[in-house]
Amino acid sequence: MRRVLAAATALVIALSSTAGLAQEKLSVWWEKGFYKAEDEALLVAIKKYEAKTGIKVELSQYGAQEMSAKLTAAVASGAPPDVAYADALDMQFAGKWAFDGKLEDISDLIEPMKGRFSPNTIETVFLVNNKTGKRAYYAFPIKQQTLQVQYWKDMLGVAGFKESDIPGAWKDYWSFWCDKVQPGYRKATNSGVFAVGSPMGMESSDAVWSFLSWADAYGVKLVDDTGKLLVDDPKVKAGLVSALRDYTALHAKGCTPPASTAWKDSDNDDAFDRRSVVLTHARAMSIVAKWLDIANNTALSAEQRAAGRRAYDQLIATAGFPTKPDGSPMVYRASVKVGVIFLESQNKKRAREFVRFVLEEENLRPYVESALGRWFPVTKASQESPFWKADKQRESVYYRFKAGTVPFEFTRNYKFATVNGENVWARAMSRVVTDKVAVEQAVNEMIASIKKIVN
Repeated sequence: MRRVLAAATALVIALSSTAGLAQEKLSVWWEKGFYKAEDEALLVAIKKYEAKTGIKVELSQYGAQEMSAKLTAAVASGAPPDVAYADALDMQFAGKWAFDGKLEDISDLIEPMKGRFSPNTIETVFLVNNKTGKRAYYAFPIKQQTLQVQYWKDMLGVAGFKESDIPGAWKDYWSFWCDKVQPGYRKATNSGVFAVGSPMGMESSDAVWSFLSWADAYGVKLVDDTGKLLVDDPKVKAGLVSALRDYTALHAKGCTPPASTAWKDSDNDDAFDRRSVVLTHARAMSIVAKWLDIANNTALSAEQRAAGRRAYDQLIATAGFPTKPDGSPMVYRASVKVGVIFLESQNKKRAREFVRFVLEEENLRPYVESALGRWFPVTKASQESPFWKADKQRESVYYRFKAGTVPFEFTRNYKFATVNGENVWARAMSRVVTDKVAVEQAVNEMIASIKKIVN
């Protein structure tokens, strides 16, 4: 009897072990969210997928910098995860990996659902593969962001002005903040507060976003629809000169902090939160979302939560840019954040299944909204969620996106990811404000750098 029981026990253990070993697994790397709620929403979707399919998702989450380094190393070694998402993929990696034939063509997945996506979102993942010489869908869109202006309404009031006093024309708008609001606030408070927080640091992607928005204001088109470089066009050069002169003028006039030439990402947010600048231009809704997160944080005191709610509801304004110098409406760039399946992924069938599941409205919408407005949806249905008209902050972003956005140059020519990575824009700013070279010379050097990278 003991021998029979021992044999039976061994058989149960063996079968149990075999069942455990037989469970199919999927490797997913996903960048950590800015808020805890983002990660929780992702885990909810993953648990739903596991329950539905019986597949075990092996989730690895990393911060932004660590994720970029790990993905780069994994692709180079030929051992990437099955699915990956990172905020930097669209701006830095996806275009090049697609061009080099490192990504799986997922057109069969995207094509049936592409009608669900809003304009200038799905186009971001339609990339060129140099090995095939054709474009295809080599990534999947998750969320997007654009640039907006945020300012302290109460500080504007202390300076002696109302929101209705803010001009709508480009030159008048920036002159108002620099020449009227800054001296008015300083006189009223005897402080050294600056009017505008302008990112200008070499390590700041905000500087990339901001300068390219100034270039957009002056009608600069750096590449055509085929990705061909246009910087030798005299009109393009003239637009870049005007944009650089305008952008650096605020520094020359002492209307942005001197330290802004060395700002990294989030330094403009921090300056705004400290109220050392009245206005800044920032991607997404990172500034106001922070204050809303404070208002919702039960670990904080009632006084702290009330301050967060007041800042979000009453003190901070989220707005668009003024009209362009020619009087036409401003255009807004959208950075569409994407995920990928790698050509060398070990479980492509399940990877496709997982991506399809994540992109379902009932799973994607809670994930995007969990970021408190920091990201805007890529699907038409989620954009019409009541969430986006729940308050003036989100509504401002909603109407900006609904007016239409334009993509970055790297969606047409992947080498512009390197142009942005080397931040030729901030380098040109530094040449003007630090080295005191003429704007025209700095633009000539900028163009030479772009041509060296792209050609």
